[in-house]
Amino acid sequence: MIISTYNSPEWLEKVLWGYSAQTHKDFEIIIADDGSKDETRQLIDRMRDETGLTITHVWQEDDGFQKCRILNKAVLKAQAEYLIFTDGDCIPRKDFLEVHATEAEPGYYLSGGYHKLPMATSKAITREDILAGRCFELEWLKAHGLGSTYKNSKLTARGWKARLFNTLTPTRCRFKGSNGSAWKKDVLAVNGFDETMAYGGEDREFGVRLVNLGIKPKHVRYNAIVIHLDHARGYVDPDTVRANKEHRIRVENQGITQTPHGINLHISEPRQGAIS
Repeated sequence: MIISTYNSPEWLEKVLWGYSAQTHKDFEIIIADDGSKDETRQLIDRMRDETGLTITHVWQEDDGFQKCRILNKAVLKAQAEYLIFTDGDCIPRKDFLEVHATEAEPGYYLSGGYHKLPMATSKAITREDILAGRCFELEWLKAHGLGSTYKNSKLTARGWKARLFNTLTPTRCRFKGSNGSAWKKDVLAVNGFDETMAYGGEDREFGVRLVNLGIKPKHVRYNAIVIHLDHARGYVDPDTVRANKEHRIRVENQGITQTPHGINLHISEPRQGAIS
């Protein structure tokens, strides 16, 4: 598990309680920390003790939005052959890792989804709600501020229905940094994430290069479930989003598989940042 975070320890704690309740137990967590203050490190140290989870904290100095850079550093620290990527504001349902582990197959990456919650609902969720699984029940979420929408089917589809919805969904199967997974050898083959890209489709561009390499996308949109806690997005810049999209289209049209601004930048460099 590679979990990105930035100065959001309250949300990250809820996410880590979610991983403590997983049915699939054979995993490690790498926290890809893009420059958080010491409160996040203190939380991670406490959560190691309270949950028994294996957590490595990979940190870099705050230099603006540099998520791709810290993700590449985290990939190099990961011991597993298969990597699942998510964010520190996405609480996993108890079968989340089991779905990714079961659905993984050579030559594919997995694309999940997330269900956005309003702030009131995000705040209401407690450790007990996560461990008991209540915060994934539609009735509980509606009682705590979630509105009615067709997207709620992500929370109610199970078994054959979830697999059917994954097949029938009109949503394009793109890599999602909040809920996506791939083989480490494939991540290394495309040189990881493009560190010249700030927020806005940087995960999709990574997925395009995987597809150009011959890796096929596969939906787990309705069975690998995370709920997305609300937060401000002051880092969003429309011009950057637009430029990233133009770059992604160019990469797709030209069949580019590797970025020159990726994991290679960290393989031979001196140690940077802090790892605990």
